[in-house]
Amino acid sequence: MESVIDIIRDNWLLLLIGQYPNGPLGGIACTLILSVLGIVLAFPLSVLLALARLSPWRWLSWPATALIYVARGVPLLMIILWVYFLVPLLIGHNVSGFVTMLVTLVLYEGAYLAEVVRAGIEALPKGQMEAARALGHSHLGAMRRVILPQALFNMLPSMLSQFVSTIKETTLGYVINVPELTFAANQINNQLLTKPFQVFFILAVIYFVVCWTLTWAATRLERRIEAKRAGQAVGRRRGAKPVPTQTLAAEP
Repeated sequence: MESVIDIIRDNWLLLLIGQYPNGPLGGIACTLILSVLGIVLAFPLSVLLALARLSPWRWLSWPATALIYVARGVPLLMIILWVYFLVPLLIGHNVSGFVTMLVTLVLYEGAYLAEVVRAGIEALPKGQMEAARALGHSHLGAMRRVILPQALFNMLPSMLSQFVSTIKETTLGYVINVPELTFAANQINNQLLTKPFQVFFILAVIYFVVCWTLTWAATRLERRIEAKRAGQAVGRRRGAKPVPTQTLAAEP
């Protein structure tokens, strides 16, 4: 236990921000920045993919479905390597490991979030779309003004849970020298050489604390959304007018 405390005391700054300001920003800061940027940039892509997959036009839905299945069916490490070797060929010069990992996360998380968005849209009653079309909205207009606002609100807990998964997926950036938390822990292990269990035990605890905190927040958010839905349902029932009934007397 003392060795664990000593490692944290001597290397907490490296675990927190890497070699910054004498080098690139790394550690927990790099992991969180990479995860946040990956989710934020993947979100618009996921909405477009979900709308394309649900569109009535096959020339749009089939390519979107194929892209989603390919991204979800291939290991993330394989996509990292594809991006790592393909992007320099497309743009004509090398890119940093951080940019490579960010592009990978945008593509990968965009495919996964697209299924979350699609599930959120399909969970709404079909009468929502029919009512919007009856009011004169086009298919895209109904999606933008009626369906998506409700679906995205319902999807907030799932998106936060996906953010937790993204944090864990950033560990694979180690293979292309992204200075994230796992890379920083490995630097400490290379310096000490004799305490690998203690170093990676600290790493596991840090990931557990961060991910557990976000999971707890997602659970609280989901409960608040469910409470709001229940309150709206009760309000609709109380505001409903009773249906008048008539008693028909039988004539003699």
